[in-house]
Parts: sequence; structure tokens; C-alpha cells
Amino acid sequence: MLSKLLDQDTVRVGVECQDWQQAVRAGSHLLVTKECVEERYIHAIIRNHQKLGPYMVIAPGIVLAHARPEDGVLKLSMSLVILTYPVVFGNFTNDPVKIVFTLGAKDANSHLEVLAQLIGLLTNEEDMRKIMQANSQEEVIAVIRQYP
Repeated sequence: MLSKLLDQDTVRVGVECQDWQQAVRAGSHLLVTKECVEERYIHAIIRNHQKLGPYMVIAPGIVLAHARPEDGVLKLSMSLVILTYPVVFGNFTNDPVKIVFTLGAKDANSHLEVLAQLIGLLTNEEDMRKIMQANSQEEVIAVIRQYP
């Protein structure tokens, strides 16, 4: 499932962002372009971060940006952006962030399999090392293919 969502249209490597808002926009815009989420979804993610704090920073250097399904999700989707230079999200434990996953969940349940696979990826130190050190989109997608 993860490899079906993360493909050449939704994975970017070497993206330069000045701050966390640009990082959120970079990942979310890939989903807007694919017509998986509406533009307002980006604003909802940013608003959630401003209201609730940096809870989306789920591990050292990794954010899982998301908002509620009713905030503009059209279909289950995910993007992955690897930043050239990490940015600060305000999470003292896990900042700075280099990897931005953006999740668009259509409802309360359809994304659970994707999250389970994402957890598998995040807990696989070797695969995460490969992703962190990737120099190309192809290198990242080769790792993701292991999570069908």
C-alpha cells in the first residue's frame, strides 16, 4: 500500500525550504497537484500546527503532516519530501526535521494499513538510513517498493 501511494509524483528529494510552513506546503502541494487533497488542506495542516503545537513531529527528524478528512481530503494519499537542509518545527525532542511525510486520510479507517507500513519503515533503521542519505528520487522509491 505504501508503495502505491509514494511514487514519482509524490516523492521529492533535495527540496529547499526556509521554514516549517514551506516544508508543509512542499509536501502538501504534491497531493494537491494529484487532486488527492484540496488547497484548503494545506491551510488546515498549518492551522493545526499553530493551534496544537508540533505534535506531528513523530520521531527525530520526521514529521507526519496531516489534518482531518473533512479539511479537504479527496482520496487516500501520501507524499514524501526530503529536505536539503532540516527545518525547525518547534519540537524540542525531535527537531530539526529533514523528512516530511504528508498524509491525506479520507476517513477514520482507510489509512490504517498505510500507517502500519509507515511504522514498519520508520522502525527499520537500515531503510531509514538509506532514505535519509538518498540523493535521488529513484533511491527513495527503491526502498519504498519493499512496502507493497
